[in-house]
Amino acid sequence: MENLDFLNISLIDLFDIALVALLLFSLYRLVKGTVAINIFLGIVIIYMIWKITDILNMDVLSNILGNFISVGFFALIVVFQQEIRKFLLLIGSSNFTSKKNVLKYFKFFNQPKVQNDTDVKMILDSCTKMSKEKTGAIIILERNNNLDFIKNTGDKSKIFLSSQILETIFFKNSPLHDGAIIIKNNYITATRVVLPVSENKLLARRFGLRHKAGLGITEKTDAIAIVTSEQTGDISYFKDGEYIKFDSQGELNKMIIEDLTF
Repeated sequence: MENLDFLNISLIDLFDIALVALLLFSLYRLVKGTVAINIFLGIVIIYMIWKITDILNMDVLSNILGNFISVGFFALIVVFQQEIRKFLLLIGSSNFTSKKNVLKYFKFFNQPKVQNDTDVKMILDSCTKMSKEKTGAIIILERNNNLDFIKNTGDKSKIFLSSQILETIFFKNSPLHDGAIIIKNNYITATRVVLPVSENKLLARRFGLRHKAGLGITEKTDAIAIVTSEQTGDISYFKDGEYIKFDSQGELNKMIIEDLTF
C-alpha cells in the first residue's frame, strides 16, 4: 500500500523528526502555564487526527480537517501573536547564543535545574511592608529575554539588592520612585524604567496604570512583574500576560522561585 510508504524511514527522516520534536518542545515550553497551552494541544490533536484519517483514506473527514488546518494557519498568527513575539524576542536576544543559554533552552537531557540567585523572600518582605504603608511599586524580574531595550528608557545601574534599597527607591519623595525597576541575579540593573502599557480590555477595572504597565512587559517578554498598589496596598503578580492569583506570601514566594528556575 502506498500509504504505508512512510514506514521506510531514512536517516534524513529521523533528523527531520528530531527537529520537529525540538520545535514542538520549544513551543510547549513557551506556552506552558498560559491559556495558550490548551489551544496548542488542541491543534496538535486535530493535526494527528487529520494524518490518521489521511492514512486510512477517510476522504471526507480528511478533506474537512485539511482545509481547516490550511486556513487556520493564518488565524494562528493572530491567536498566538504574543507567544510569537516572545519567541522572536528569545531568538533575537543578545544572550541567546551563549553556550549556557543554548543548553538551557534545548535540554533534552536530565541536567539539574539552575536556580536564580535572586532573594525572592526579601523582595516579598519589602513588598509586604510597602503594601502596609500603601507605597506603590513595580518590580520586574528578568528571566531569559534580554531587557536592554526596556532598560534604555530609564537609568541603568548595578545596585546590590537589599530591603533598604528597595524601600528607599519607592519612597514617595525619592527621585527614583517614578517608574519600574528591573532585577536580575540579586542586582537592580535599571531604575525609573518606562514599561509598555497593556491594552488588554479584560483586565479588572480595579487595576490602574501601574498594573497595566506590569502586565504589558509580561505580554511582550518572559519577564515577571510584582506590583504593589498605592491605593489599596494589594500585591499583584503578573506572568505571561496574565494576572496570577495566590493565597499567601508563602505561595507567591514558591511560585516566583519556580518561575525563576530553569
